[in-house]
Amino acid sequence: MELRLDRASAAVMELSAALDRYEDAQEAIASLEAYYGSDEWRKDFADDEAGRLPQDLKRGVLSEDAVWNLLSDNRDLKARIREMSSLGTNPKE
Repeated sequence: MELRLDRASAAVMELSAALDRYEDAQEAIASLEAYYGSDEWRKDFADDEAGRLPQDLKRGVLSEDAVWNLLSDNRDLKARIREMSSLGTNPKE
């Protein structure tokens, strides 16, 4: 039981810290969602295609898949959190 307490305590502390980081990231995710597919994104994408952006510029947001995958993963994670919270504290429910 002591080992279970230790493992569970560590897991709860790690999840709490991860949820803090996740909560903090929601503003950035909302900004990315608004940007993705917007006129601004389309202009940036066209500028990249035309070679008007610096070659050493990181372009993950222009790859289409990176932002789409993040938004999809975020939706899935929110659903998982809702599902887990609806189970209550009894793991046999």
